[in-house]
Amino acid sequence: MHGNNQRNLVLRSFFTLFLVVHGFLLAQNKAIPSDFSNTFYLGTHLYRTPKPDLAELKADMKNLKDHGFNLIKIQTHWAIDEPLEGKYDFSHYEEIIEYADKLGMVIYLGLTLENAPAWLYHEHPEVRMVGKRGIPIIYETPYTMPADGKPGPCFDNPVALEKQRNYITALVSALEKHKNILVWNTWQEIAYWSERLIGESICYCPYTLQHFRDWLKKKHGSLEGLNNAWKTNYGAWKYVDAPRQVGVGSGQDIDWNYFMDNVFVAKILKDRYNTIKSADPIKRPVFAHMSAPTIGSGAEWTYGQCQDFLGSSSYPAWGPFWGWDDDSPNHSPLEKHSSLFAEMWGSLAINFDYIRSANPKGNPIWAAEFQGGPVGTDFRKGRIPTPEDIRRYMLTAVGSGVTAISFWVTRAEIIAQENNGFSLLDSEGETTPRYEEASRVGRALQKYPDIFAKPTKPLANIGIVVNELNHNFTSSYYDMNHHLGYNIRGWYRYLYDLGIPVDFVLAKNINAKTSQQYRALVLPFPIALADSTAIRLEEYIKAGGNLISEAAIGRINEMGLCPRGELSPRMKALFGVKQKEFKMVKEPGNEKRWMTEERTWGEQLEPTVFQGSGPFEGEKIRANFYVETFETEVADPILYYGNEIAGVRRKIGKGNAFLLGTFLGYNATAHRNDHNLDFIESLMNTIGVERENIGKLLVRKRIAKDLEAWLLTNPTRENVSETINIEGFKRATDLLGEPLEVKKGKLTVEVQSLDVKVIILEK
Repeated sequence: MHGNNQRNLVLRSFFTLFLVVHGFLLAQNKAIPSDFSNTFYLGTHLYRTPKPDLAELKADMKNLKDHGFNLIKIQTHWAIDEPLEGKYDFSHYEEIIEYADKLGMVIYLGLTLENAPAWLYHEHPEVRMVGKRGIPIIYETPYTMPADGKPGPCFDNPVALEKQRNYITALVSALEKHKNILVWNTWQEIAYWSERLIGESICYCPYTLQHFRDWLKKKHGSLEGLNNAWKTNYGAWKYVDAPRQVGVGSGQDIDWNYFMDNVFVAKILKDRYNTIKSADPIKRPVFAHMSAPTIGSGAEWTYGQCQDFLGSSSYPAWGPFWGWDDDSPNHSPLEKHSSLFAEMWGSLAINFDYIRSANPKGNPIWAAEFQGGPVGTDFRKGRIPTPEDIRRYMLTAVGSGVTAISFWVTRAEIIAQENNGFSLLDSEGETTPRYEEASRVGRALQKYPDIFAKPTKPLANIGIVVNELNHNFTSSYYDMNHHLGYNIRGWYRYLYDLGIPVDFVLAKNINAKTSQQYRALVLPFPIALADSTAIRLEEYIKAGGNLISEAAIGRINEMGLCPRGELSPRMKALFGVKQKEFKMVKEPGNEKRWMTEERTWGEQLEPTVFQGSGPFEGEKIRANFYVETFETEVADPILYYGNEIAGVRRKIGKGNAFLLGTFLGYNATAHRNDHNLDFIESLMNTIGVERENIGKLLVRKRIAKDLEAWLLTNPTRENVSETINIEGFKRATDLLGEPLEVKKGKLTVEVQSLDVKVIILEK
């Protein structure tokens, strides 16, 4: 999937040009085999159809090899490989794998298991998923379009699970003898996209409902415990059901959302992983990848634990804006600079910082699909990426810690739905400027495997909190998940603009020790909060951390219920406040991006700004969505709405708790103004979070034992020249071989607008 939460349906191809900067430890702390380590792979696969023209493929493979490509990605196809039960044909894969071996190329092999064969549905119709109306989903496709076979059969069904295992075992057993297979991928773009593809959510089959009940028994302990949590009165477990109404944020909704994302999907990922590992005597790495991270969701952390590592697709030009953005086509004519910059930070940097944060520490971060050509959907052709685009895309991703880049795809797509799109090569011809640039940048990265082939991006000292409960609640509560994701994205943008690197931190992983790494944690749009999370945040603050929370903290508890006082009781005590007023506020110009029409006069306040006080005297911020004011006797006011307190700071133990009476995240990209950014910069200065920019250049670093790579991004509209102090380093080299001017320990660099320059520094 490409871009953000609003773009949840992606159509895919079969074979990928794969560029890997490789070398890592597995999630199980087992070292990658030595012949896989510290190697940079650049490769592709070319065909879509079940019976490709092998002569044409081999010619293209030879061309790729001559250009420095040495890896081929094959996407297998269950429906094609097993046309009758137990009758397998993997010969077309083997011929490609063997020819790749002769060329000295290795294979990245991805399984497409949602695309089940026709015989499975005909012989075992009970394997079909069931929609919430109770009707089996009859949605099969003879090839992977339009969505890699999704949603596919239900693998809670024991027959579907057994047949999947049989296929995986047969495939891996047949191919494992080919030692040039590097890695297996169990799920291309983890998701079902059922709402978009079939019009309703899944799965409500008897097997999944029983799986749900079994999980509820473990979570709630007893039927009495469940009824108490949900405020229901079920008389027996067999009557307990998944929610089928329009979501209203109930405990039932929250539990179902968590179950589907973190239990149902995780079970499938683990089973595929274990089946491959059992059939592969070499125990090669196994991973899966997202279409794009769902900003605000904690499921990515779950998936990262189910495989050896987690990756993501990335199509920066598919749609870098969210609908509320000032620069989106909803609100202004598209403009070149703002669009290209949005591709950098909003499609690449934030997504890979998210995936990097979700992976267990020390694991690789793979851009498992990466835009190589024009986005092509239906009869709509996107912009053909220039060499500058390709370089910008690749190096921005590397700046967020990426250790692998997989271009989709080599030669132009032949399937009509993505007609002639996405490729580095056109439908005819042996090269393109974008293809040559991908090769040039890839070869340059290959020269420094100790930096780029390993997860060498240092942890940040500020984290944005990801609370899975909040995501589960808002996802079923009147589209509030868009507000959650938008505010998280906004805080990332503020900090990106300030030159402050960011990690994302899962709420359930926070404790007192977190303060040793993260000087500050930001809690955006925190309307659903459990007591267990509140306790963790309190431990973090007392140990020396600084918590910055937006409004309405814990307005809803973990079971979708409203606590008395309209705030989390523990958070009220922590911040030392009582809520005085909570009222909606209009957008500037009375626009309706996220605000609704008033039902009657006086429902919404007029657009307003808060005024800073104390250490923030002279600062001001715009109020968005709600204005929350407080009463306090122990906290220090830092923001005022008129004469009312609208923000506080309280010293607690060794740390500080900041509570802001509105939602700042919106204004990073909507109704933009300098006031909010200035306030956040002052806030960062107050708590000792330092910027890492060099003048106007944003800096991201990759650090190895004796080498550092400084990735310098120019976000401005003009070319920028800055001087860098590199005393302590014995040598500075431009990654792409451009000459450098160094005098007396000072390096002067010029970076073109929206370009990324990489300086390699030797200690």
